[in-house]
Amino acid sequence: MHATYDAVIVGGGHNGLTAAAYLARAGRSVLLLERADHLGGATLSARVFPGVDANVSRYSYLVSLLPRQVRDELGLDLRLRRRRVSSWTPTADGGGLLVDTADDAATAESFASVGAAADLPAWRAFGARTGALAARLFPTVTEPLLSAADARRLLGEDDWRDVVERPVGELVEATFGSDLVRGIVLTDALIGTFARAHEPGGRPNRCWLYHVIGGGTGDWDVPVGGMGAVAGALEAAARAGGAELVTSAGVTAVDPGGGGPAEVVWTEADGAEHRVGARHVLAACAPAVLDRLLGRDPGPAPEGSQLKLNMLLTRLPRLRSGIDPRVAFAGTFHVHESATELEAAYQQAAAGRVPDLPPVETYCHSLTDDSILGPVLRASGHHTLTAFGLHMPARLFTADPDGAREAALAATLRSIDSVLAEPLADCLARDQDGAPCLEVRSPVDLESEVGLPGGHIFHRDLAWPWAERDDEVGTWGVETADRRVLLAGAGARRGGGVSGIPGRSAAMAVLGTT
Repeated sequence: MHATYDAVIVGGGHNGLTAAAYLARAGRSVLLLERADHLGGATLSARVFPGVDANVSRYSYLVSLLPRQVRDELGLDLRLRRRRVSSWTPTADGGGLLVDTADDAATAESFASVGAAADLPAWRAFGARTGALAARLFPTVTEPLLSAADARRLLGEDDWRDVVERPVGELVEATFGSDLVRGIVLTDALIGTFARAHEPGGRPNRCWLYHVIGGGTGDWDVPVGGMGAVAGALEAAARAGGAELVTSAGVTAVDPGGGGPAEVVWTEADGAEHRVGARHVLAACAPAVLDRLLGRDPGPAPEGSQLKLNMLLTRLPRLRSGIDPRVAFAGTFHVHESATELEAAYQQAAAGRVPDLPPVETYCHSLTDDSILGPVLRASGHHTLTAFGLHMPARLFTADPDGAREAALAATLRSIDSVLAEPLADCLARDQDGAPCLEVRSPVDLESEVGLPGGHIFHRDLAWPWAERDDEVGTWGVETADRRVLLAGAGARRGGGVSGIPGRSAAMAVLGTT
């Protein structure tokens, strides 16, 4: 007779660790199984450049959706820092638009400098509107699901119409006149989502909504110590509660159990097979992965759409505008992300080609938190740089992953270089072997390395953070057709980015039924 646990968790990313921490602290017996030789999943930090003392956030990079409630309930030793500069967006003529959250006058002057002064009142009103929306909606993500009718009442008729029923591209066009300002807003609707801003059906709207409600403010914060600090704090909480965390443990099958306990089959790195019973199985993996473990057809694969670059620089590059790089790179640096450029890049990618000038978002973690650099690198002025390319769908990389990755990298560097006063390559540090400190990850890489189907950073298309069916109302958005099997990863309702919400929700579902 094999052992039976109260909960067996499949996947040791931040959501699996969140679920493990909640359940173990509540006195449940917990076994967490992670196929990799380390915990953290996509919240991994690593020294990716040989011989270089820089701890890079390899896949994810900022925190917005992790509720303060989760940090408080688990007593996480985790510090987040707010970025003063929201964004810098260079223009084709060598200027740029700065959004400084601590200096309204500087922001107003910058709007005027790019010919967008008429949009400033709308920008402020739009920010106040999304802030109020976030304050109303975000507290519900740690509660059982609202009905759609209750969500509509909570949002109000105007927000429901504009956020839920109307394509986000229409809302943005009706609100702002500047192509540049429109693009800054629309990037939140398109990150990791291969879609047009005017697409009906709500995919860009849902992506945009998750990006603007985080923390009840929409702010995106820097985790001190890198993204690995998030996973590390959750791991410590799970271990302190008594959870058993096993790495190099590949789950090969899940039997939902019918009337009795479920069964999970897993193997060690040496091939040794184990079977354990589970009163509940929490799948902190993608829904498609869970389907395969259950022996079911997962259906059409989701499609991720991004290119992630991790870099270490000897210094920040100079910009054509002359702005201080320490200001430009401190927030989100938008490259070729006007509304027109976003649409052009989408059309090129939809036609099966890497965009000529891919839209890119960059930011420098070490400007806000230099603890990720060793003392020598800090003293010598080195900095990390993260670039996140939009409209890079998995379809571009499947036939020739290596060739397409190189082509996408070249296009992305060309896009970034077009707004710099010097080539970015001239600022790259070198590792101990003399190679440039630059790492590239495509959707194909994310699927093979982190188990994201199609490289989709949200595991699948995002869902509205409320019930869409009557039988979901009052549930946690993690339940499946098998009563002992729960989703606990980003593919759950109220899933998405680095949040811990699905892990907590799955734990609450277990604690409410046992």
